[in-house]
Amino acid sequence: MDAAVKLSTATAASPALRKELNLFDAVALVVGTIIGSGIFLIPSSIATQLHALWAVLLVWGVGGLLTVCGALSLAELGAMYPAAGGICTYLRQAYGPVPAFLYAWSLLLMIHTGSIAAVSIGFGLYAGQVFALGPVAQKAVCIGCILGLTAINYLGIRSGKWVQNLIVVAKVGGLAGMMLLLFATGTRPIHLLAPASGGGHAFTAAGFGVALVAVLFAYEGWHVISFAAAEMKQPKRVLPHSLLLGSTLVLAIYIVANLAYYHVMTPAQIQASPAVAAQAVGIASGPWAAKALSLLILASLLGCINGLVLTGGRVYYAMAVEGLFPHGFGRMSAQHRTPAAALLAQGVWASLLAASGSYESLFTDVIFTGWIFYGLSAAAVIVLRRRQPERERPFAVPWYPWVPLLFCVAVVGLTVTTIVARPLGALFGLALIASGLPVYYAFIKPRSAPTPS
Repeated sequence: MDAAVKLSTATAASPALRKELNLFDAVALVVGTIIGSGIFLIPSSIATQLHALWAVLLVWGVGGLLTVCGALSLAELGAMYPAAGGICTYLRQAYGPVPAFLYAWSLLLMIHTGSIAAVSIGFGLYAGQVFALGPVAQKAVCIGCILGLTAINYLGIRSGKWVQNLIVVAKVGGLAGMMLLLFATGTRPIHLLAPASGGGHAFTAAGFGVALVAVLFAYEGWHVISFAAAEMKQPKRVLPHSLLLGSTLVLAIYIVANLAYYHVMTPAQIQASPAVAAQAVGIASGPWAAKALSLLILASLLGCINGLVLTGGRVYYAMAVEGLFPHGFGRMSAQHRTPAAALLAQGVWASLLAASGSYESLFTDVIFTGWIFYGLSAAAVIVLRRRQPERERPFAVPWYPWVPLLFCVAVVGLTVTTIVARPLGALFGLALIASGLPVYYAFIKPRSAPTPS
C-alpha cells in the first residue's frame, strides 16, 4: 500500500477537517503569527547596524519584499495542493518523502514547538512586569498559556479562529493607536538622509546584512497559514490572497512604526534602548502609556502563540495520515474534528521546553534551519513547473522565475551569514535536521514502502 492509498483509506475511515476559514480568518492568522514582539524590540539593534533612517527603512522594506516573494511562491504551491501540511506537502511533491519528513521532524523537535515555547516565555516575562509576578508565577503563566490555547484549538477550528480574530483586531488597532499617538505628539522632523548617530557612521554592506537577518526573523511566521489549507472554504483562492495581503499589511505596519519611533526619539536614544516602543510611548505620554503598551505587547504575543498552536498540529496530522509520521499523530477528535493527538503532543512538548528554560540557546541555533526549507519550497515552484507543466495552477507566481529565485538567493545568503557568524551553533542546527534520517529509515520508510503486488 503506497502513501496515496494510505491517505485515502485514513480519510475515509475518519471525519474530515472542517472547512471554516475564510479570507479574513486566514489574513488574521498570517498577521497575528508574524507580529510578535519584534517590532517593539528589534529597532534598537537595527539602528546599531545602520546609521541613517533611509537605511533603516530600506532594510525593513527589503525584508518585507523578500517575505512577499516567499509568500507568492507558497501561494502558487498552495493553490496547486490545497491540503493540510503545507510546506511538507510541497516538499514531498518536489523532492520526495525524505525532505518532507525531515521538515516535520525538525518542526516538532525544536523549530515550531521551540517557537511556541520562546514566545510563551516572552508572554510570561511581560505578564510578570505588568502584574508584578515572581519567576515561578511567570513560568506558570507561560505554561498555562500554551496548554490553554491548545485546549481552545482542540475544541475546534472555529474556537481557535475566533480567538485569533479578536486578538488580531485588538493588536492591529492598538498598533494603529500607538503610531497615531507618536505622530501626533512627536516633535522631531523625520530626515531620511540624516545620520542616525552623532558620529555619522558610513553605510556598510556587512552592517546591512546583519540587520537584514534580524529583520527577516521579525517577519518569521508568514508560512504557517499553509499548514491549515485543508480547513479553508476556498483554499485555491483564500490561501494565495491571504499570504499576499497578510505579508503586505505587516510590511506597511513595520515601515510606519519605524517612522513613528524616529519622530519621537533621537537616533542615539533608539540605539541605546532595549525596548524602543515602550520608551517612545513613555516620552510621548508618560508612564501610564508605557504600561498600556505592555498590554498591547501581551496581546501581540498571545496572537502569535495561538497562530502557532493552531497551525502546527495540522502538519504532524497530515504527515501521519500520509504514512510519513508516527501513525498516532493521525488521530482526530471525532466530535471536534481537530487533530487531537498532534495538538496534545505539540502542547506537551512545547510546555516541557518552556519549563526547562535550558533549550533557549539551542533554539537560537536551530531556528535559522527553517529558512532552508522555505528556500527549498520556493525552489519547488521551479522544479514543479518543469516536472508537472500540465497541472492546473489557479495562482501563478508573477515575474516567474525571478520571484522564487530572489527568495532562494536571500535564503542562501542568510544561511551562509549564520554559518559564518555562528559556525558551531549552525552545525548543531544542521545536525538536528540530520537526526531525523535514522528515524525515517528505521521506522517510517519500512511502513510507508509499497507492498509487493
